[in-house]
Amino acid sequence: MSARDRDWDGVRLHVVTGKGGTGKTTLAAALALALASGGRKVLLVEVEGRQGIAQLFDCPPLPYEERKVAVAPRGGDVYALAVDAEAALLDYLEMFYGMRRAGQALTRFGAVDFAATIAPGMRDVLLTGKATEAVRRRVGADRRRGGGREGSPEPFVYDAVVMDAPPTGRIAQFLNVNAEVAGLARVGPIRNHADKVMETMRSPETMVHFVTLLEEMPTQEAVDGAAEIRDVGLSVGAIMVNMVRDPLFDAASLAAAEAGDLDVESLARGLKAARLEQPEQMARELAAEITDHALRIKVEAGIRERLTRLEQPRYELPYLNDGIDLAGLYALAERLREQGAA
Repeated sequence: MSARDRDWDGVRLHVVTGKGGTGKTTLAAALALALASGGRKVLLVEVEGRQGIAQLFDCPPLPYEERKVAVAPRGGDVYALAVDAEAALLDYLEMFYGMRRAGQALTRFGAVDFAATIAPGMRDVLLTGKATEAVRRRVGADRRRGGGREGSPEPFVYDAVVMDAPPTGRIAQFLNVNAEVAGLARVGPIRNHADKVMETMRSPETMVHFVTLLEEMPTQEAVDGAAEIRDVGLSVGAIMVNMVRDPLFDAASLAAAEAGDLDVESLARGLKAARLEQPEQMARELAAEITDHALRIKVEAGIRERLTRLEQPRYELPYLNDGIDLAGLYALAERLREQGAA
């Protein structure tokens, strides 16, 4: 076990965000498997209503209920929950007011939409509140106490919670909006609830991880998002670089291609010896592709340098030629573990 194996000691809430198309949900699921490995219990929370987690684990759509979806490598369990704002409102009313039946009537009249209109951010506080409640919840605790009293000797229900959060463009607003909601009520359960959410979000137990690709736009969003997260007082975790392809040629060949010094004639002779048709034309086309590949590798090296300047742990996950299935998900989880995500 290396020092990198202890990247997230003490971290209990892992928020995963990234630009659309970077594989954010996939890496959130892989991270949950990596954290659960070795006998731990992890909750994976989805807040966008897309049922992406159910698709990844090849199970029926998730209800508003924590359900076991996978056994992690070397033992350990991954549970999953799809948080719905209306169901979270009912949960909230039951926990703090004992008003579940009244709340059901309110949802029929669109109470959540109404609340979100008069108090921007209310929907988000309901979604984040469910995840932070799961972080604080202890075995045998009365859920009306918000997860159990501080200093309780009872263990936490979950060793860690992973949130598949909204895209990077709105992650700071999503996580910090609870402060705005707290300002609507000076005292009472609503204020206490918002304060508890922000206390968890701003604690050292919470990290916000960014998923990106070795491409300009998602990398810039990750860099900007990390700065925004720090500005609102939250902690930046890892940079997860997804869909990484290894170079196809050695360093000397890449340097020659980048400089335009490929020996096209030798390449054509080799193709001719292999009895391929039109070897000269094929050699020119192949040389152009090698040059494009070399230039892409150079650009990726520059992007890596930019990500290094963030001074956060960085994990690189391979591009899977066969796409993402359960086997691929477990393979990504193992790569995360090998690089320190445990």
